[in-house]
Amino acid sequence: MTTTATGGRPPVFCTIVPPHVLDRLARAGDPRLSGPARRTLQRDAAARTRRRLAAVAGVPAAAPRAGAEPGRPHRTVYDAGHGTGLPGAKVRGEGDEPGTDATVNRAYTGLGATFELFLTAYGRDSVDGAGLPLDATVHYDREYNNAFWDGEQMVFGDGDGEVFLDFTRSVDVIGHELAHGVTQYTANLAYHGQSGALNESLSDVFGSLVKQYALGQSAAEADWLIGAELLAPRVTGQALRSMKAPGTAYDDDVLGKDPQPATMDDYVRTARDNGGVHINSGIPNRAFHLAATALGGHAWERAGQIWYDVLTGGELEQDAQFTDFAALTVRAARARYGDGGERDAVKKAWGQVGVRTP
Repeated sequence: MTTTATGGRPPVFCTIVPPHVLDRLARAGDPRLSGPARRTLQRDAAARTRRRLAAVAGVPAAAPRAGAEPGRPHRTVYDAGHGTGLPGAKVRGEGDEPGTDATVNRAYTGLGATFELFLTAYGRDSVDGAGLPLDATVHYDREYNNAFWDGEQMVFGDGDGEVFLDFTRSVDVIGHELAHGVTQYTANLAYHGQSGALNESLSDVFGSLVKQYALGQSAAEADWLIGAELLAPRVTGQALRSMKAPGTAYDDDVLGKDPQPATMDDYVRTARDNGGVHINSGIPNRAFHLAATALGGHAWERAGQIWYDVLTGGELEQDAQFTDFAALTVRAARARYGDGGERDAVKKAWGQVGVRTP
């Protein structure tokens, strides 16, 4: 079975657009909206099945290629040419000059921005901590309304132009999906229920930090939105998710209202979306935002360091619940910073979202 360094579960197939959003679009009366959504759901389902079958059959992940210099990114961008074969045709390698395709250039830059955050802020050399080459495929399928990490590489659709735009437009989306790779190589959180929501939340956290780091923003200056550049003009909304105010990212006639809860009082119990992993992630997302803004300064420093310490510290169980993760963040804050403001800010943040800590 293909496993990560944790020796746990096989890598999962993680998408940025939740299934419940695509489900709603697939039921739209307008075929311009329903057609691409249905095809995206079908494509995602097929990819998840392939991932599971490969794991059961013991098909190994692709071996890392030689040639990466320690402490430097090794990026390759491929073009699927609106097909579904991966990785596609190579269109830009590490160190190549930008071409005329803005999508290719954005993917290349986003891979680099994510690499830079993890290396500079946390001393982590790529997704696996050992210089793993970063591959991305753009122009995947036609009117494909998603982006995903498949356990080995990033893949971006162009969107349908009606609801979603090109998925390379938001650098936090690139950071989010690559952060799934970091989780894969560290805690390898199970992708269901609260552990799955933590998996998604950690990707939102580090995706947002990639954007903030690239823009040089403080916690107070950041918008705390995930995918703010993805929604087409016809959509009434700001982004896919809001870490600052879960449940407020969009309220649209077609997409419906953002279902994310902000506290445990509104925790959503559902069998869909692997137990609501994209929905209940709003609770730990808001806890991070509250801690980061209370501490002030750059969120990737103290708050981000505490969350990174928990993710990579070896104590986070694969089936961790919110209370488990919260307790570890309080402990990590104390271990790194003592009994000062960091520990108090983290503990208070979890209390504000209704998660108890020791």
